Amino acid sequence: MKVQINVDRCQGHGRCYDLAPALFGEDDEGYGTVPADGVVPPGREHEARLAVANCPENAVEEA
Repeated sequence: MKVQINVDRCQGHGRCYDLAPALFGEDDEGYGTVPADGVVPPGREHEARLAVANCPENAVEEA
């Protein structure tokens, strides 16, 4: 599984990095970021799917 953030949709709500801090970060302006290549480590798929499901702008996507 791989995740990405659509930067055109992200409004900086921060739910992705609140729900899955091991998978997402934030930039200096509070917008979500995906460290490295976005590959979700084994056992973290549930966290990734929570972030996808809870983004109000649908900016977090499963790639």
